[in-house]
Amino acid sequence: MTLNSTDSEPPPTQPPSPPPDSTTVNGTTTSHQNSESPSSSSPPQPPPELQVPITWPQDGNLSIEWIQNLTLCFDWSSKNLPPSELPSVLPVQVFDSLILIASKMLHKEPNCVPIQPFRSEPDSSSSSAASVVVVGDVHGQLHDLLFLLRDAGYPSKDRIFVFNGDYVDRGAWGLETFLLLLAWKVFMPENIYLLRGNHESKYCTSVYGFEKEVMVKYGDKGKHVYRKCLGCFEGLPLASIIAGRAYTAHGGLFRSSTVTPSKRLKGKKNRKINVNTDNKNLSLGSLEELSKARRSVLDPPWEGQNLIPGDVLWSDPSKKPGLAPNKERGIGLMWGPDCTEEFLKKYQFKLIIRSHEGPDAREKRDDFGGMAEGYTIDHVVDSGKLITLFSAPDYPQFQATEKRYNNKGAYIILEPPNFDNPIFHGFSAVTPRPKVHPYYDYEEVIDSDEELDLASMVTA
Repeated sequence: MTLNSTDSEPPPTQPPSPPPDSTTVNGTTTSHQNSESPSSSSPPQPPPELQVPITWPQDGNLSIEWIQNLTLCFDWSSKNLPPSELPSVLPVQVFDSLILIASKMLHKEPNCVPIQPFRSEPDSSSSSAASVVVVGDVHGQLHDLLFLLRDAGYPSKDRIFVFNGDYVDRGAWGLETFLLLLAWKVFMPENIYLLRGNHESKYCTSVYGFEKEVMVKYGDKGKHVYRKCLGCFEGLPLASIIAGRAYTAHGGLFRSSTVTPSKRLKGKKNRKINVNTDNKNLSLGSLEELSKARRSVLDPPWEGQNLIPGDVLWSDPSKKPGLAPNKERGIGLMWGPDCTEEFLKKYQFKLIIRSHEGPDAREKRDDFGGMAEGYTIDHVVDSGKLITLFSAPDYPQFQATEKRYNNKGAYIILEPPNFDNPIFHGFSAVTPRPKVHPYYDYEEVIDSDEELDLASMVTA
């Protein structure tokens, strides 16, 4: 399929007129109407400039105008319609077309995507380099994502985006957030890269709200939509390497695993998997091992070829040297500054950029800084730095505690020619958020992903 491309940022679009009884903050207009409860009068009608319902282009090629309309439709519907009316904005047939094309693209990408910002100029012997924007967890906070895209500048030939996973769960607009980013991926596949987070899994989405969100929004088609989303999650790459200088992954580093067929048994079904799980003999894995891992498994058991993806998605840094099992999460590893140095030096990288830990997770870690600014620099070693990046401000959206974390979100810009000097951009949450009910029992699930029912995570 031939996709349209653009050499410039999206042209400015006039936003729809603010509805009565609304507030504009950070350039975003928020209705005070409860989006769970439609008005007792006639249903609100979209502004005439919006094309509702959204239709799939006849030629199958997305345009910047289509992306803009999708963005404005999602923004408007989140503030004016009950969630169950989303199919009137984005029919399931359009969802099917978008996720089919996006899934095919993602499944074709390698486990660790090489991102080359240096581009040859057409009809010229010269080349130029794009800047790279790295984004951490966004967790269904659609309006904060919209602000981030405007603030950083939309994807273009001069600007590449790398999203570090956790698009869904916790926040109330995980589906719109994920679909908007998929649309950008289909439109500009070489200028936006979507990596997988630990929440892009069957277990997490069943506990932290995304599954219920989809069921509420698409009703009798909800199971179909949710199943398609899980299939798309399976295709999300695990890591990226930016300009040969920065390694990005949701959780971080991973162990070496040895997979050998048993001499006593023949055939794939009877193959015996021997994995290095001896804590005393844990060693860092290689990029070659990462490239061979099987990323299509969404949940444990993570063993054999599934072991490395579990580490990449769930591991956390430590101040203590060496590798150790991540006992707090029950999954993945803890790795120390010596491992960061070993990994950076081996591959001549300067940066490791990971995400995975919001303000709630960092609150319990006395050895590391908090997430008030949306990022922390966790290891500074001879070869470079390890950074944790979190892009969901005022997280989580629903909090059972009286005092909110009120953290900022942040994103990183890496500039040519070296791409090794991270420029941090912090931003506050867009407020007030549209009123909506949570899709999970946030009063019971107020912790981060640290108290997991591992037995229920294991799928047949």
